[in-house]
Amino acid sequence: MADFVLDPAFAAASHRIGDLPLCEARLQDDARYPWIVLIPRLGGLTEIEQLSAEDRGQLMEEMMAAGELVRVLGPVHKLNFGALGNVTAQLHVHAVGRTRDDPAWPGPVWGHSPAVPYEPEALEAALSKARAALGL
Repeated sequence: MADFVLDPAFAAASHRIGDLPLCEARLQDDARYPWIVLIPRLGGLTEIEQLSAEDRGQLMEEMMAAGELVRVLGPVHKLNFGALGNVTAQLHVHAVGRTRDDPAWPGPVWGHSPAVPYEPEALEAALSKARAALGL
């Protein structure tokens, strides 16, 4: 995992939670949604198909952990996963908790409206809760 370099777009739009066996877990900086981003710590990947079969299995396990974490962070009526990569090509998976009264419901969160960053105290609370839930 020595060749892993985080795309600067992730550093600008999210906060590091910690490392899982395969992925760096990050909290998306949009307080309207409980939202985790998983980024495999392997260099040069843009597609899930580029992962080994073992790493694809590990990614799925980490996605399930991220989904559980999303449910810990906020109310969730529907859990959405996405691996779009149209804007930031580095392989990553979003786990987003949605509620029927969130600002983008029922459409996608991407491109709906500008993010609402966490206030400092709420950010620290969310990161602490996330790290505890993931055992980090």
